[in-house]
Amino acid sequence: MIDEEVAFAAMESRDPRFDGWFFVAVTTTRIYCRPSCPAVMPKRENVRLFPSASAAQANGFRACRRCRPDAAPGSPEWDLRTDLAARAMRLIADGVVDREGVAGLAGRLGYSVRQVHRQLVAEVGAGAQALARAQRARTARLLLESGGLPVSDVAFAAGFASIRQFNETIRQAYGTTPSRLRGPGTARLGVVEVRLAFRPPMDVPGMLAALGEQAIPGIEEYAPGVYTRSLVLPHAAGVVSLRHVPGADHVACALWLDDLRDLAAAVRRCRRMLDLDADQQAVDAFLAGDPLLGPRVAARPGVRVPGHVDPEELAVRTVLGGRVAGLAERYGRPLPNPVGGVTRTFPGVAALGTAEPLIRALAGGRLRLDSGADPQEARKVLADLPGVGEREVAIIRMRALGDPDVLVPGLGVPDEVWARWRPWRSYAAQHLPMPAAR
Repeated sequence: MIDEEVAFAAMESRDPRFDGWFFVAVTTTRIYCRPSCPAVMPKRENVRLFPSASAAQANGFRACRRCRPDAAPGSPEWDLRTDLAARAMRLIADGVVDREGVAGLAGRLGYSVRQVHRQLVAEVGAGAQALARAQRARTARLLLESGGLPVSDVAFAAGFASIRQFNETIRQAYGTTPSRLRGPGTARLGVVEVRLAFRPPMDVPGMLAALGEQAIPGIEEYAPGVYTRSLVLPHAAGVVSLRHVPGADHVACALWLDDLRDLAAAVRRCRRMLDLDADQQAVDAFLAGDPLLGPRVAARPGVRVPGHVDPEELAVRTVLGGRVAGLAERYGRPLPNPVGGVTRTFPGVAALGTAEPLIRALAGGRLRLDSGADPQEARKVLADLPGVGEREVAIIRMRALGDPDVLVPGLGVPDEVWARWRPWRSYAAQHLPMPAAR
C-alpha cells in the first residue's frame, strides 16, 4: 500500500528519491508522472497513485512526455519481496507472458490463473495480461528511440500480434504515434542502445570491475569502465556491453541481439545484474551509522551487490570454481555474431553432464533459480546438496536470488556484528575484504 501523506509530501518537494517507488496519475488529464515531475501540482481529488508504470498504463493513463515516468528505475520492492505477486512481477518483466501466456506464468508459479490474477490486481492494480501489454509498449519505445528498424519490425519484435494492436497501444500509452517516438537516427547498425537508469548514489566503475574481475575468456571481456559479455536469452543469443557514464544517473547499455524479441528480457536481466533498482540511499544511510562500516561507506558510497544475467551460470561458477573456464571453452556455443573478444555463450547445464550434484539438481528441475523461484525452497535444496558449502550457498542466495540480507561466512566477522547489519547484510559484505566469487 502507498502511504498517501508520504506520497504527497514527495510530490510537493519534487523528491527524485521516490521515482519508481510509485507513480502519480491525474484523472483530469489522463496522464501519469514521476513524483518529481516539475509540472503543476495536481489537486488531491484528481490524483490516483499506482505502484508501477505498467499499472498506470493498464488503467488507461498515458506517460508524461516531460518526466518520462516509464523510464524511471523500478521499485526495489519487486526485487526484495518473495511472495506470489513479486515473483509474478519478475517473471512478467522477463517476458514469460509473451512467450508462454498467462497460463504459463501461473504454471511456473504453481497457482491457478485466477489466483495469480486476483493477487496481481490486489497488489498492483492490473492483471498479468495488462502488465505484459504495458511492457510491450515500453519495449517498442526503446526500439523506436534507438532508430534503424522499420515500424513493422519494431511491432513484432516488441511482441505485438499485429500492427493495428501496436499502433493502438502506443497511442494509448504515450498519446502519440510510433513515428513520432523515433530517435534521431544515430543508432549503430545492429545495435540497440538504451540507458539503464538508477537512483544515485552508485559506484558504477566498482560494479563493472567486480563483474569483470574473474571474466572467463570468450564469455566476458573487461576494460576499465566497460564490461561486455554474452547472453543466453529466451529466443536466441546476444551480447551486452555496459559502460560507465561519469556524472550520469544511468549506465550506457549496448545490445547485439540475434532476435529482437529478447530485448525486454535482456534489459531486465542486465538491471538485475547491476542491482539498479536498489534503494541505495536507504542502504547507505543505514550502514553509515555503523562504527565499522561507516568510514567505508563514506569512502565508497553507492556500493551495490553484483547480481547475474543467468542464475544457473552463477551457481555453476560458484561451486565449480577454477574448472569453469575449461568447461566454457570446451562446451560453450559459438556466437553467430561475436563482439570483440566475446565469442561464445556459457554452456547450459544440460551440456555439462550430471557428475556434480548441483548440475543434476538444476538439470532435473529440483533446484530452480529463475525469476519465479521460491527463494526459501531454493535455499533448502542448496543446503542439502553434497559439495555445496555454506559460503557457496550464501553467494548463490546473494547474487543469483537477489537476497539483500545474507550472512557470508568466512569473512572473520562475529555473529553479533552481522546481526546489527540486518536487513542489509549482503550490502555490508561488499564493503569487507572478501575472496572473489565467480
